[in-house]
Amino acid sequence: MEAKAHLRYARISPRKVSIVLDLIRNKPVDYAMAVLKHVPKAACEYLEKLLKSAIANAVNNNQMDITQLYVSECFVCPGPIIKRIRPVSKGRAYRIKKRTSHVTIVLKEKDQ
Repeated sequence: MEAKAHLRYARISPRKVSIVLDLIRNKPVDYAMAVLKHVPKAACEYLEKLLKSAIANAVNNNQMDITQLYVSECFVCPGPIIKRIRPVSKGRAYRIKKRTSHVTIVLKEKDQ
């Protein structure tokens, strides 16, 4: 049995999110939550909220035991890129890419 949670169109680069996801992959949920609270990265705010949502889905929808849960899968995919223009010298305009992310976290119970 598994429980999922998705975050769509998060206004943060997928590269920044994947660094933090590597820290919590295949870890118990209490350890993963502690890591997300204490790592000084911008992606931790998004991922902490998403992990809480996945835990709530596991407990309320699938009646899973919270002490046996671990992060079995977590991945990020790039979302649409918002393109903006920045004026620079001599009347030129440089393109700025504001990247978005789609993040998924999957929780499973440990086999005993």
